[in-house]
Amino acid sequence: MNLRATLRLALQALIRNKARSLLTMLGIVIGVAAVIVTVAIGTGARVQVQNSINALGSNLIVVQPGSVTTSGARGGLGTASTLTPADGMAIASLPGVASVSPMVTLRTQVVAGENNWQTTISGAAPTYTYIRSWPIATGRLFSQSDVDSTAKVAVLGQTVVGQLFGNANPIGATIVIKGAPFVVIGTLAPLGQSGTGQDQDDTVLIPYTSAMERLTGLTTVNQLMISAASADKIDAVQSEVTQLLESRHRIVAPQPDDFQVRNLQSIAQAASATGTVMELLLAGVAAVSLIVGGIGIMNIMMVSVTERTREIGLRMSVGARGKTILRQFLAEAVVLSTAGGLIGVVGGAIFTIVVAAVAKWPTDIPIGSVVLSVAFSALVGIFFGYYPAKKASELHPIEALRFE
Repeated sequence: MNLRATLRLALQALIRNKARSLLTMLGIVIGVAAVIVTVAIGTGARVQVQNSINALGSNLIVVQPGSVTTSGARGGLGTASTLTPADGMAIASLPGVASVSPMVTLRTQVVAGENNWQTTISGAAPTYTYIRSWPIATGRLFSQSDVDSTAKVAVLGQTVVGQLFGNANPIGATIVIKGAPFVVIGTLAPLGQSGTGQDQDDTVLIPYTSAMERLTGLTTVNQLMISAASADKIDAVQSEVTQLLESRHRIVAPQPDDFQVRNLQSIAQAASATGTVMELLLAGVAAVSLIVGGIGIMNIMMVSVTERTREIGLRMSVGARGKTILRQFLAEAVVLSTAGGLIGVVGGAIFTIVVAAVAKWPTDIPIGSVVLSVAFSALVGIFFGYYPAKKASELHPIEALRFE
C-alpha cells in the first residue's frame, strides 16, 4: 500500500469519528498556539527593548555623578556633583569617541503669552541631536557660538509646541523659563514615548551654558552623553573614559569613583536576556501542553485499536501485512497531531494579532517557530502513536477475528 492510500484510509478513519478526533487534537492545538503566542510576544518585546535603547542614542555611553558619604551617611546616585563641561571636552579628545554632550536637566514651568506648561528643560551641546539621532523638524539647532555666548535660544519638542502654541508656528516666538526670555529657533521631530512610557517630545532644548548660568547657577552638569565611533569600540571607550575621569578627579584605589559610566548596550543585553529566560519558561509550559496532547493521542489510538480489532483481523486474514497495519495507525496519529499543529498555528497567529491590536504590544512571529511547532507536533504524533500502531500490527488474525 502506497503512502497516498495509507493517508486516505487514515483520513477516512478519523472522519468517521469527527468529534473524538477534534477533542483529541485539542491538546496539540492549545500547545502549539501557546508556543506561537509566547514566541511572538517574547520576540516583539525584545525588539521593543532594543529599539528603545537604540532610540536613546547612537552607541551611547552615559556618565553620571556617583554617590558621596558624609559623616557616615551614604548619598544616592547623583549626589557627587563633580562632572564638569571640561570633563566632557577632555573625553571628546579620546580615540574612538565620536561626540560628547554635557547635560543639565531640570523640570520647571515654561510660559508663552497666556499659555504655560511644565516640562523638562535639557541644557545640551549642539552634538546632542546627533548622539540621540534626533532630527530637527523646523528651524535650526543652536550652534557652538550660541553655547559659547550663553545665548537665550530654545528648540522645542512637539508636545511643548502643541501645549504652548497649538497649530501656530513657534519659530521666532519668545518663551519664558524661570523669568528668563528665550527665543524659539527650532522644533524637534516627534519621537513618541520611550520604552518606560515617558513622553520624549515633552522637552525644551537650550545651550547647556545657558542652563548653567541663567537657570541653575551651578558649575557642574547632571551627566555626560557620549557617542562611540562604532559599536565595537563601546567597551574600549567606556574603559578609557573611566581611566580619564579617575585621573582628572584624582581618584586612586581603594577610593571609590565619584561617577558612574554606563553602557546602554549592556542594559539592552540584560533586558533581552531576561526576556529570553521568560520566553523559554513559557515555551516550556507550552511544551508540557504538547506532551499532554500526545498522551491524549496515545490514549485514543489505544481505544481505536481495541474498537477495530475485528477490522484488523479481517484485513490481515486477506493478506495485509503487519507493517501495513502499523503504517496505517501511525499515519492516523501523525495526521491527528499535524492537523492539530496547523490549527494551533492559525489560532496562535489570530490571538497574537488580537493581543497586538488590543494591548498595543509589539509582536513578531518568526517563520522558524511556525515550522518548528508543526514539526514538533508531527514528532509527538509519531512518538505517542507508535506504541498503539505497533500493538495493532502484532495482533494475531485468528484472535482478532474472534474478538467481540
